[in-house]
Amino acid sequence: MRGPGAPHRPVDPAEHPLLVAWESTRACNLACRHCRAEAQPEGAPDQLGRREVINLVDQIAEFSSPIFIITGGEPMLREDVYDVASYADGRGLRVVMSPNGTLLTPDSVERILDAGVRRISVSIDGSTPEVHDDFRGVPGSFESAVTGLGHARDAGLEYQINTTVTKRNVDDLPAMYDRVGELGAAAWDVFMLVPTGRGEVKDELGATRYERVLRWVNSLSGGDGAGVKVTCGPQYRRIRARAGTGSPGASAGGRGCMAGYGFAFVDHRGDVYPCGYFPVQAGNVRDEHFMDVYRDSELFRELRDPSLLEGKCGVCEFRESCFGCRARAYGVTGSYMAPDPCCSWVPSGSP
Repeated sequence: MRGPGAPHRPVDPAEHPLLVAWESTRACNLACRHCRAEAQPEGAPDQLGRREVINLVDQIAEFSSPIFIITGGEPMLREDVYDVASYADGRGLRVVMSPNGTLLTPDSVERILDAGVRRISVSIDGSTPEVHDDFRGVPGSFESAVTGLGHARDAGLEYQINTTVTKRNVDDLPAMYDRVGELGAAAWDVFMLVPTGRGEVKDELGATRYERVLRWVNSLSGGDGAGVKVTCGPQYRRIRARAGTGSPGASAGGRGCMAGYGFAFVDHRGDVYPCGYFPVQAGNVRDEHFMDVYRDSELFRELRDPSLLEGKCGVCEFRESCFGCRARAYGVTGSYMAPDPCCSWVPSGSP
């Protein structure tokens, strides 16, 4: 235990996860085109039970105190999700939740707050109903989500907005940025599509346009864009470092691709993955202790070793801080150590 006045010791992401996401259910009331989980109207009958999830929380809390992300599907369709959130909060985890916003009412927002949830993230993928509803597959989902965010704002529940970038909405990003400001979000998290689940390679931007988007996001960081983040775009670390807006080295917050190195994903059946977009299993919490899977599984150990990176990622001067998106490499090439196909950078060590 750290005593009074003792220096703060950075957390080693190989030993202690910074974020753990739990897929509470695959049930969802929407039908999103790019859904990682390929969510269905009903939850799976063999999803983790309440006692099993409590045991998972206990195992996490035994050796770490990460942000605990309750995701889905639509987590609000699981009735005991509030009990789990409250328990995790009591065990010292920082609990956040990712509903789709359509089920947020004054009463449900109060339940979320009472459960100790610190922040919610709601995905809005377009600045207009036309763009967003096309993504979500349900007419009216944009207006329902915006109304739900209003209930969160009125109750003092902090929220961020997530936007997944594909060919369908890339030209709408400037308008989306303005919309996020209008909605009063604490942050905007720009997700670069990873082709898994219903997400398809044909919907990705391609390396050149992908790079252009990341540079545009970085241009926002000097002013009102201070709350803008990027997920599944590890090259953003390189862009920020070269622009003088970030450190080229991996920080205590992990590296560009945190899969298996600061991040772990537990699906509705207890299978453990490096991230939710990376469909290669490392273990299952019904059979193994979460700590053993996180620290010692062969897959996670490989994902912490930059010497195993292939092609230009293996010789890149930014490999330690970026690492390339391992899920995207796997989704496109079938090899999770292959070069990130959405990276246009030519490393100085390339032939």
